[in-house]
Amino acid sequence: MKRVRCPKCDNYITFDETRYEDRQSLVFVCPQCGKQFGIRIGVSKLHATRKEDNPEAAAEGAEYGSLLVIENVFHYKQVIPFQLGDNVIGRYMKGSKVNCPIETVDPSVDITHCVINVSHDKKGNLKYVLRDGPSYTGTFVDNTILGDRERRVIEDGTLFTIGATSIILKTKTDQL
Repeated sequence: MKRVRCPKCDNYITFDETRYEDRQSLVFVCPQCGKQFGIRIGVSKLHATRKEDNPEAAAEGAEYGSLLVIENVFHYKQVIPFQLGDNVIGRYMKGSKVNCPIETVDPSVDITHCVINVSHDKKGNLKYVLRDGPSYTGTFVDNTILGDRERRVIEDGTLFTIGATSIILKTKTDQL
């Protein structure tokens, strides 16, 4: 099953892509707002943050590591690559300034929920520092909520939670 997002209201429409051939054009009418729009099977116009279908491309594009957003009831698995500096993590919304958007309808994930700063330490190794946004529901590492101004150095494989969404840090050396 695949999902497409209405370009007008961001409502998701789910359909069975196996019933159609590659490069076939489909037209949808959004049941929520009535907007009519088309897609072509096998051609993605989504930005580089959605790379769950091609882990090799995700690993190549994640020069500074990435987030592995675990699939749950609110969304599908996503791989979101990092950039050097602040990586603002939050719920996708048109026009937001989040550079690591999670495509989810999880209401407990804020639009700007938390930040991971990627930098080099004194030895030249990549260092990942997590801090809360601040957010309404908090950011949890090892089942402990981060304080308002607390910063936590995290490493490869660290599991942290924002809202009802679990995320695993994947460093540059250990990509998918």
